[in-house]
Amino acid sequence: MSASDAKADLRFYLQSARDALLWKLEGLSEYDVRRPATPTGTNLLGLVKHAAGVELGYLGDTFGRPPGEPLSWFGVGAEANADMWATAEESREDVLALYRRAWAHADATLDALPLDTVGRVPWWPDGRDEVTLHHAVVRVIADTHRHAGHADILRELTDGAAGMNEGNDSMPSDDPAWWKEYRGRLEQVARKAAGLS
Repeated sequence: MSASDAKADLRFYLQSARDALLWKLEGLSEYDVRRPATPTGTNLLGLVKHAAGVELGYLGDTFGRPPGEPLSWFGVGAEANADMWATAEESREDVLALYRRAWAHADATLDALPLDTVGRVPWWPDGRDEVTLHHAVVRVIADTHRHAGHADILRELTDGAAGMNEGNDSMPSDDPAWWKEYRGRLEQVARKAAGLS
């Protein structure tokens, strides 16, 4: 496989994760994209804000390509976990625009450097902070897909919308009765396996 083919594969999977993550916000209210849906506060817009920071860090700063805009949630005195939620002053449009700028910056890094380029992750311990561009891109892909999965669950819990991406939901049925029967059957299996029925 040529380096350009490898880069094309990496870019395809990274972009599919990006698109899936953003799709989960479409059509939701301002409240629903921000509300903490888990005991640890996980929320849809926060996942996007976090993903932007991950891309700018691993595919920017790590390779001597700072994004040129400070990320306040990484500054001195920043609140713990500040990258996982948007303040009331940070609009949805601001966060989405930041994420798209992060994409462009990360893609430019991928275009400019060979995959075997070694960078240094500023927040990793000295002596264990080197990483190749290939490794960094794979890490960002894994992180983004992980958070897209979180977004899948949050969206389903919010309004029942489910699926992989726009145009290909990969769901076996769109019939609510089918899903009710399916979920009921799974509940019965779980109870039986636990000795509760």
